[in-house]
Amino acid sequence: MISPIYIAADFGAGSGRIMAGIIETQYDKNPKIILEEIYRFSNRQITLGDRVYWDFLALFDELKTGLRKAFARYGNKIVSIGIDTWGVDYGLIDANGRLIENPVCYRDSRTKGFVEKAFEILPKKDFYSSAGNQFMEINTVFQLLSSSLRKEPSLEIAEKLLFMPDLFNYFLTGKTANEYTIASTSQLLNSQTKKYDDTIFDKLSLPKRLMQEIVFPGHLYGDLLPSIQQEIGGNAKVIAVGSHDTASALASLSLQSESWAFISSGTWSLMGIVSDSPIQTQIAIDYDFTNEGTVDGKIRFLKNITGLWIIQSLIKEWEKEDKKFDYSSLIEKAEKSDYHEIIDVDDIVFANPYSMRKAINEYLSYRNLPVPASHADYMRLVCESLADKYAKVKSQLESCTGSIIDTIYIIGGGSRNRLLNRLTAEKCACRVNLGEVEATATGNILVQHRHNITKLH
Repeated sequence: MISPIYIAADFGAGSGRIMAGIIETQYDKNPKIILEEIYRFSNRQITLGDRVYWDFLALFDELKTGLRKAFARYGNKIVSIGIDTWGVDYGLIDANGRLIENPVCYRDSRTKGFVEKAFEILPKKDFYSSAGNQFMEINTVFQLLSSSLRKEPSLEIAEKLLFMPDLFNYFLTGKTANEYTIASTSQLLNSQTKKYDDTIFDKLSLPKRLMQEIVFPGHLYGDLLPSIQQEIGGNAKVIAVGSHDTASALASLSLQSESWAFISSGTWSLMGIVSDSPIQTQIAIDYDFTNEGTVDGKIRFLKNITGLWIIQSLIKEWEKEDKKFDYSSLIEKAEKSDYHEIIDVDDIVFANPYSMRKAINEYLSYRNLPVPASHADYMRLVCESLADKYAKVKSQLESCTGSIIDTIYIIGGGSRNRLLNRLTAEKCACRVNLGEVEATATGNILVQHRHNITKLH
């Protein structure tokens, strides 16, 4: 019997990849997956006028390039395709089914101050009791509120709102829907009912007419459009996976501890636990935790932490000075650094500064702390600061749940940073287990595989 091949299209905030997953043990509870990278490409934010956009047109073209390469290699062995991306951002579709404009990036400044504006209309406690999300200016609800209050024409002429993975699925298949795990990052969804919350839309005067049917991981969108089939040289089913990348990453874990937490470590660090139901207590509000969906309908109770974005920004800045950096070598040098100052990685000054190095230096100088003297010192600073933040969030998680965490599973690209892993274990005073670097692609493929096995039976 020919082993089925599944394609995971994983779009991160800094790069994207098209991965093939070959299932060796098809009917086991924990099937063995062999991953093969088909294509990798960069993702960038583009400033145009006073807006920061994602280049969706280029990303969709990169997706088609990756799929073309996959079909050239595997042909009709490919069973299905699943898309996952970062959270909160969206595109708007008009009455003719066309994309109105490139999606605005969550790092754009248009939402500045809109959390407070929302609280003037919908009190924080009432808001949290409905959505159960961490209050972050980047969230979809505040993006929409900003557009609505500014009376932006794009919102007036839009007929459909599609989150980023929904948008890719739409232009692949022609079918519209809002997948549950990605919708759960928007702060528009009721965490208890898993439906869009009327109170939030009504109180904030947001256009609920734009929202699409909520579908869950395993939902079948259907075949690729004929035009897409012709372009890429093949056809396959498109399946809804955990289309928020953290939901897919968590689906890859085979856990061996009951008292565990996870850190999905990448541009963002998402740290939390999996809960059977939302946690919306006063202490959860005070600590600003979020309740988001998993692929099996449970809850990711977590906190969004600025992750490797800071070091990624620094490296991009240094490379503009014609200096190339080997990441492993930089970590090795940082391990020998005796620099031990700490910054608050979530301080707003690090969100999207023109110069990350200048932002760090000014933050430290204002507090009469020494600035890093070398690239290795900057890496050490980021790793020390992230591990310090993880330790604080671990303590908050324990307070919210009444349980002691003895194991942290680190998944994603950050799992390769041995300095950060060691400091995390030390500062959190617990065991650190490393998951897969490509955890998101693995989880994406597992959901597709489960759909295929269910269909066969």
